Amino acid sequence: MDFRYSDYSVEQLREEVGRLKEKALKAEQVGNISEVAINERKMQVAMAYMLNPEDFMAEDIHQMKGDPGHRFKINYINGVFAWGHRINLLDETYEKEEAIPISLLGDRVIK
Repeated sequence: MDFRYSDYSVEQLREEVGRLKEKALKAEQVGNISEVAINERKMQVAMAYMLNPEDFMAEDIHQMKGDPGHRFKINYINGVFAWGHRINLLDETYEKEEAIPISLLGDRVIK
């Protein structure tokens, strides 16, 4: 029976992240890069369910974990995903709106 991450307890989410990390490492060892990416994305989503979406507000700008070249301006939060736009080091805002798991948002940028 399949459960959605929203049905998991924090402990179950931690175990799932551990399982996915292990699968990603094994895939990396055999050179299956797409499998690594899939498991890392699933890990990010599982980790997002361990955070409180109410800690993230529209109009806030956050650093992006694992991507020091970009920040992310939140337009709105939908579940555990932040919808908004990336901003590069030149302060240029990307035109394309995207959704990222809130687990990818780092520290809020104070302006």
